[in-house]
Amino acid sequence: MTKIKGIFSNFKRYWFLMTQLIGRDFKVKYKRSVLGILWSLLNPILTMTVMAVVFSQMFRFKVEGVNYIVYLMTGIIMFNYFSAASNAGMTSVVENFTLINKVYIPKYIFPMAKCLFVGIDFLLTLIPWLAIIGLSYVGLGQYTCHFNVYFLILPYIFLCMFLFTVGMSLLLSCLSVFLRDVWHIYGIILTLWNYLTPVFYSIEILPPKLQTLMNFNPMYQFLTAARSIVLYGQRPSFTTLSILGLIGVGMLAIGSFVFRKKQDKFIYYI
Repeated sequence: MTKIKGIFSNFKRYWFLMTQLIGRDFKVKYKRSVLGILWSLLNPILTMTVMAVVFSQMFRFKVEGVNYIVYLMTGIIMFNYFSAASNAGMTSVVENFTLINKVYIPKYIFPMAKCLFVGIDFLLTLIPWLAIIGLSYVGLGQYTCHFNVYFLILPYIFLCMFLFTVGMSLLLSCLSVFLRDVWHIYGIILTLWNYLTPVFYSIEILPPKLQTLMNFNPMYQFLTAARSIVLYGQRPSFTTLSILGLIGVGMLAIGSFVFRKKQDKFIYYI
């Protein structure tokens, strides 16, 4: 935990560099794009629309008693953040080898900057997400979602997911320095992880044994906690919120430990 505190204590010193890296990513992502940052708002809406048509109309997926469109979009934006941020963080150290070779920079800055960059996109996607929740009041979907005081817990849930993602990014970025095959392997793992997480289907369709195993899926825990607030107006239990905190801090601790232990050898493999 002391090492983790040391990492965060350097933020002030290297904050300017962090903002420059994030700004560079924005320029690259939206270069020569007419709509620019508006794609961060349009992309989840278009993705949700396509998936809602495919899964609710063609495959007849539904979740009893809740607004399926909101259920689906909640899963999409949360899992997409984790997927995009961990993917970008995984390659961040190798992609910035020229900077690492020239000057001393805390190497964890690179995966952290990627998680923050994708995090800004995630925050923007919350705007259409909240709008769709509001539209449920006027007939979007079969059931109505209700804004409630428990929405104030959502930032905590998102923070735990962010810490978990940073931890994964640190671990993956470290492994990928020594073994580039990790890039390809993780792509397969993410695809499998996506299907093993109830993003677009209800856990109730799974056999009882798989439902039990799902409790060991961190992304399932994050999605379920958020959905219990948004769809059911229920506060996650203190135990659930504690588990989310342990998942986030635990993964961050593991990722930080491995990263710090191996980072001095990066220069020989990059």
